[in-house]
Amino acid sequence: MNLDGKTIYAQSSDIKSRTYLEYRKDMKKKAIAELEILEWLEDKVKEFYAHKSVKVYKSGGDKFLWFLRKGGVTREPDYIAEVDDKKIEIEFQYAEKADLKFYDFKVSKISKSKKGKREPINNKSFIYIHKPSFSYAIFTAEWIFEHSQYGFVAAWRCYAYRFPKENFESLLKPDPGLKSICQKIDAKNFIHNFQHQLIDLNKDKLSKLLQGVIDEDRIVKIMPKDLDSFFNVCFILDNLNRIPQNTNLWLIYILTYINKDILLVDIAKIVFCIDFLYSQIKLNTNELTQLISKIKELLTKIKSFYQNDGSYKSSLKSSPLEETRYAIFSINLLEDVIQDIIYYYSVSGLQPIKKIYENMNDFLLTYKLIREVK
Repeated sequence: MNLDGKTIYAQSSDIKSRTYLEYRKDMKKKAIAELEILEWLEDKVKEFYAHKSVKVYKSGGDKFLWFLRKGGVTREPDYIAEVDDKKIEIEFQYAEKADLKFYDFKVSKISKSKKGKREPINNKSFIYIHKPSFSYAIFTAEWIFEHSQYGFVAAWRCYAYRFPKENFESLLKPDPGLKSICQKIDAKNFIHNFQHQLIDLNKDKLSKLLQGVIDEDRIVKIMPKDLDSFFNVCFILDNLNRIPQNTNLWLIYILTYINKDILLVDIAKIVFCIDFLYSQIKLNTNELTQLISKIKELLTKIKSFYQNDGSYKSSLKSSPLEETRYAIFSINLLEDVIQDIIYYYSVSGLQPIKKIYENMNDFLLTYKLIREVK
């Protein structure tokens, strides 16, 4: 797929020293928070614009995508608020720590250059959530421009609009409803980090194979004949930043391993391969139809392995923790692929992802189980 130069910036620095999956893992953290607060945010906007018609949604609507192929970030605002016939852009930021000395806002989000002078961006608001105190503030880009200090932020290695701690925190309003939302965000981030550990575990297992690859040209030509070999080759190619010849054929072939007898460890391998191959190609109508059907089948299969204690189990050979990691890892990648298909192919056969990990049976119960076991 071609990248849109008008909507993507900072691509090289955004993915530098990270694999595609690591980049997506990082990008998804903000998406978790953005989607969890959406309903709460709409209620706040309705309070502010009482007696007016209000609708708040993610930029892109159902086609909202929390990552972009080959890396990068978009210039699109985080949310759009429709108030009667007016549209307002809303940006979202939140603080994880309680001991910040300054609260910073990127220059490009607040102002633009006009005839050599910077002017505040009109029709743009900010929602800032302070997680440690379950409080928030809403203000406009113009207000930030007029009341902040312009200074250098060492962590960002650039200048920004800054508020000293005492000035900013006096603006915050407590909201009891934020407590449960922030707890859900924390739980999902914990789950997110937990499932991603499977990548590092596989790197350790395949380290000798990765170090021993000499003939890269040969490895992209020969299609493996069993699932373990197929996964190993895809994992190696992903780390080498190479793709196989006849990638479309590889994708259709990996789908043939999906059957009623597969276990969660198999599903995790299959889904990794699907995710790796799918992101490299353009699908025709028949290939897309097959993939969508198999995605639905995989999600149904994963959910069938759910246990009442919050774990997932398909085999006695693996521990409940390992099995659960396989399940969440697969759900994570399948949700990515679903939203990517909706974004690029505008299909109606898949339901848009409204919240990250919404395909888990009970993410809070699973979160508690993992915390207890670990």
